[in-house]
Amino acid sequence: MPDPFQDDSQNLKTTSALVAGHSLAVLRDTDRDRYLACLLAPAGKQSALAALYAFHAEIARIRDLVREPLPGEIRLQWWRDVLESGAGEGHPLAQELIATVAAYKLPVAVLLDMIDARVFDLYDDPMENRSSLEGYAGETASALIQLSCLVLDAGTAQQSAEAAGHAGVAQTIAGLLLRLPLHRSRGQVYVPADLLAATGLDRDGFLSGNDPAALERAVRAFCGLGREHLSKARAKAASISVSNRPAFVTLALSEPIFDRAEKAGANIFLRSLTPAQWRRQWWMWRAARSGRW
Repeated sequence: MPDPFQDDSQNLKTTSALVAGHSLAVLRDTDRDRYLACLLAPAGKQSALAALYAFHAEIARIRDLVREPLPGEIRLQWWRDVLESGAGEGHPLAQELIATVAAYKLPVAVLLDMIDARVFDLYDDPMENRSSLEGYAGETASALIQLSCLVLDAGTAQQSAEAAGHAGVAQTIAGLLLRLPLHRSRGQVYVPADLLAATGLDRDGFLSGNDPAALERAVRAFCGLGREHLSKARAKAASISVSNRPAFVTLALSEPIFDRAEKAGANIFLRSLTPAQWRRQWWMWRAARSGRW
C-alpha cells in the first residue's frame, strides 16, 4: 500500500532548514501536551507540526517572560518580520517555521493573525463579550488546528474547518481555566464581561472572589460555554479525515478540565486543575486511535 505521507515527508527531507528534533526539543519544555501530540502523529509530519506548535507556544508565553507590554510587542513584531520576510537565519525555530510554511504552502496571513491576537495577552484589558473570546480562540487555537490539518493532509483539511473552529474555542477555555490563578495574580480576566454580568459579577468582583456563590456560577457558565463548543466539534467529528485526527488529539483534555473546574467551583483559584501527565497521555493516545474526544 502506498504511504499517504511519502510525498510530504520527502519535502521535509529535502528542505535543509528543517533541523529534525530541534522544535520537538523546544516544545517538550514549552507545551508538553502538544509535544506528546506530535509523537502521536506520523513520523514524517512530526518536525513540521513541532515547528508550528513551538511557534504557537513561543508567542503564547511572551506575557510570562516580560514585565511590561512594550518588550512583548517587540517580540511579537520580530515574529511578524520573520514571517513577512521569509528569513529566519540564526534562529533554528524561525528557520524551521519558515521551511514548514514553504513546504506545505501554509497561509502566512493566518500566522500573522495569530500573532496579532496575542497582543491581547500583553495587557489587562477585559474580554468584552463571548464573541470577542471566540474570535481570540479562532485566531489562535482554532487556526493552529486547521494549519495542522494542512500539514497532515491538505486534501481533506477543508472538511475539518468547522470542527477546528469549535474545537479551538473549547481548547482555549480549558486552557484559560487551568491558568486562572496565574491570570488572577496579574489582574487578567479572560472570562467574557457579558458572561460575568449574567452571573452577578464584574471584573473586580471576579478577581476578588468575595462572592463565592457568584464565582461558582461564573465558573460553571464559563465551563458551559466550553462544553457547548466541544459538543459542536463532536457533532462535526465525522467530517475529520483519519489522517487529520492527530490535529485534534489535545482536545481530549478539555472535558476532564471542565469536570475539574466545575467540581472546584468557588475554590478554583486555590487548586490545580491539571490532570496527571499519565492521564493526559492516555486520553490523547485513545483519541488518536479512535478519533473520539
